[in-house]
Amino acid sequence: MERYDSVVIGSGPAGLEAAINLKIRKKTFLLFGQKHLSTKIIRAPKIDNYLGLPSISGQDLQALFLEHLAKMDIALQSEQVSIVYPMGDYFSIASNRETYEAATVILATGAASAAAFPGEERLLGRGVGYCATCDAPLYKGKRVAVVGYSDEAVYEANYVSELADKVFYIPMKKRGADLNESIEEIPDKVLEIKGDASVSELVLAGGPLQVDGVFILRETIAPASLVPGIEVQDGFIRVDQHMATNLPGLFAAGDCTGMPHQYMRAAGQGQTAALSAVAYLDRR
Repeated sequence: MERYDSVVIGSGPAGLEAAINLKIRKKTFLLFGQKHLSTKIIRAPKIDNYLGLPSISGQDLQALFLEHLAKMDIALQSEQVSIVYPMGDYFSIASNRETYEAATVILATGAASAAAFPGEERLLGRGVGYCATCDAPLYKGKRVAVVGYSDEAVYEANYVSELADKVFYIPMKKRGADLNESIEEIPDKVLEIKGDASVSELVLAGGPLQVDGVFILRETIAPASLVPGIEVQDGFIRVDQHMATNLPGLFAAGDCTGMPHQYMRAAGQGQTAALSAVAYLDRR
């Protein structure tokens, strides 16, 4: 079986940047991901904070990513990786099709989410979002609901409240003790997200809320089921400044390493992870 220098798992900005830098350094690798690269990106109506590309849509950014991959002759493996086994001096990577071997692995799997609410997927990008700090400017003077699962959700709700006319906070675990006074907290169960062309209503057990947008800020699922023995902290993969995990040869980048969930941050971490993997290979 051929053993690659590296395997990159994830086709968002972190994974793509890692693959590009591995290609530049003339390393053999496989890039696993989705054909459309990233659902989060293609559903983004407008991205204002990607350097050099102001007010670009998610679909336009996706097109540029695909063009970049094509120019560098980087192929995308449209396979779902189910588990990564550390084998000492290499890794065994099992997908839904076959098994591969690599000396290093770069995890860029993004922030995994729990089961979607009814109406969530249909209205994603049309009032439903997963990054309040990214999309808050779209809701100036509007009514927004933030469904929060973590302390970071409180921070993002506070940010949204500086722009939106009205913010409702629905805590899914614990109350938001540090919420701004202008935010109305409603400890209730989310039943459904409604709307035709865009979000118009968040249905709670106690009744509906008329809103223009809903931010769903979930925690990530512990990645221990993907890589046995990997260390996590607060639900995210624990890495050092070189994006190295506790397992030699295993690196991580992007949203799976923690907040803030921003495209530019993910891309930068992907580059760092790739360069660290190259240095690891060269030392060997």
